[in-house]
Amino acid sequence: MTILIAMSTNDFDPTEVGIPWKILHDAGQNICFATDSGKAGQCDPRMINGDGFGILKPLLIAQKNAQLAYQEMLDDPAYQKPISYDDIEVDDFDGLLLPGGHAKGLIPYLESTILQSKIVDFFAVDKPVGAICHGVIAACRAQNPKTRKSVLYGRKTTALLKRQEMLAFQLTRINLGDYYRTYPMTVEDEVTAMLESRDDFFQGPTPLLRDNMHHLSRGFTVRDGNYLSARWPGDAHKFSLEFLAMMRENHS
Repeated sequence: MTILIAMSTNDFDPTEVGIPWKILHDAGQNICFATDSGKAGQCDPRMINGDGFGILKPLLIAQKNAQLAYQEMLDDPAYQKPISYDDIEVDDFDGLLLPGGHAKGLIPYLESTILQSKIVDFFAVDKPVGAICHGVIAACRAQNPKTRKSVLYGRKTTALLKRQEMLAFQLTRINLGDYYRTYPMTVEDEVTAMLESRDDFFQGPTPLLRDNMHHLSRGFTVRDGNYLSARWPGDAHKFSLEFLAMMRENHS
């Protein structure tokens, strides 16, 4: 199976790209990448070096296993030679992953009308789509040209929670300003505004600890048909394994 990870050239979250890549790659899946520039991307460096986080650094940076997965991914020839959004052909792929991040370099990815049209195409043919954190914004902004509604309209989803986004902002605003506020409107507010009902948005349990392969129950995802969503890097392992299971289910 061939899976496309569509992401930003700059400032993507290393956990939300690296962990899915690692789990899917080790499971024998063929992984391709697409960026807004058609050039190999670089993650948000602050998620690696913790610059400006102060005493919060251990809590906010990517965990060691995610950093190792990201570093390993950098050597993948497919990662080094991504395609551009223009070159995405839905027939070439069996599934689509939409990771997130929050720094301003993510904006070309989140606002690309070209990518949004490709996302619509994946939903139109009911191929598996997974979105995590701000990746759900990329999905919710993709509007079906016939209905003029989001592809998430009528579906159940989760995304980065408002309380998570605002807490990170409040804890770092003195040193980092609006670093954790990609847009004035929070992710949760924008996503829920595009749904058929606010009841279709699921917050899940309080996200205190990040998941890993030994503590998958810490993660939270929402699946609706062939669409899978998650909230933050702390859901990445569960999200990746459930996306893999969804891919296999579709090709059994």
